[in-house]
Amino acid sequence: MDLSGRFREPRAPGDNGSMDDIDPVEQALHAARALVLADLVAREVAAAEVVSMVEESVTHRRWWVEQWPEGVSYVAGLVAQDVQDALLERYGRWPLCPVCATGDPHALDVEPELGPDPHWVCGKQGVVVAPVGGLK
Repeated sequence: MDLSGRFREPRAPGDNGSMDDIDPVEQALHAARALVLADLVAREVAAAEVVSMVEESVTHRRWWVEQWPEGVSYVAGLVAQDVQDALLERYGRWPLCPVCATGDPHALDVEPELGPDPHWVCGKQGVVVAPVGGLK
């Protein structure tokens, strides 16, 4: 039986269903989690405590997107910003800009701040470095 009270056809062993069976909000949250974790792994900072920061953000953003469903396409950028802010409070700037070789180290920014298709951008040079989830 599904959440609406309807009976489903039984699935074969190993058949977990299609992605179409997953709520769009949950799809967006899972995608945001995966993208941010990929960036953390790429920059070698995916320790357990940092992964917990991602989970805290996803939990908070689940509530946020339930209040404002039209914002579902903004979730990846918001989770990236949340984790960036949490890391700044506890450890320092992340992710550091690979574009600027001289001067004080600075973090990349997520742009747009509230919009779909978020990217990591060097705010000093105005250069797009990578999409969220695409850091090397």
